Amino acid sequence: MNLAEIKKLIEIFNSSSQIARLSIKQDNFELKLDKSSASALPAAPAPALPAAHAPQAQAHAPKAVEPAPAQALESSVGASKGGDFITSPMVGTFYHRPSPDADPYIKVGDVIKKGQTIGIIEAMKIMNEIEAEFDCKILAIETGDGQPVEFGSHLIKVEKV
Repeated sequence: MNLAEIKKLIEIFNSSSQIARLSIKQDNFELKLDKSSASALPAAPAPALPAAHAPQAQAHAPKAVEPAPAQALESSVGASKGGDFITSPMVGTFYHRPSPDADPYIKVGDVIKKGQTIGIIEAMKIMNEIEAEFDCKILAIETGDGQPVEFGSHLIKVEKV
């Protein structure tokens, strides 16, 4: 596990309201994060990494994620109440388009079919296409492009058709 992956995990962990504790063990590397501690700083004992890197990973605060443009993203405060949603099946980073210069997979007002790709979630450097589970109309895009998501996060507000 490299420093960039550790930082990404810490960002997702810090932004999550549902995850209080996280422990990952990979070969001779172990990472334990716990929000219940008094200082709320993650502990990252990393025998596989030089000691200078562990404090550096802890010192970085999660970076702010800019919301998607207003025309593509309705306020999730008002839009989240009631209705049907396509939710995140995993923890990762949600993207609206296959590449930065490509058109988004969906837009508000689109009518999509079951199995159509609505976005991508990047998790551990793997791009996972997220598909609609039913035919529906897009009412609101709840998650900004490049925003960290957790399991069960509302991605898209929809109306079944």
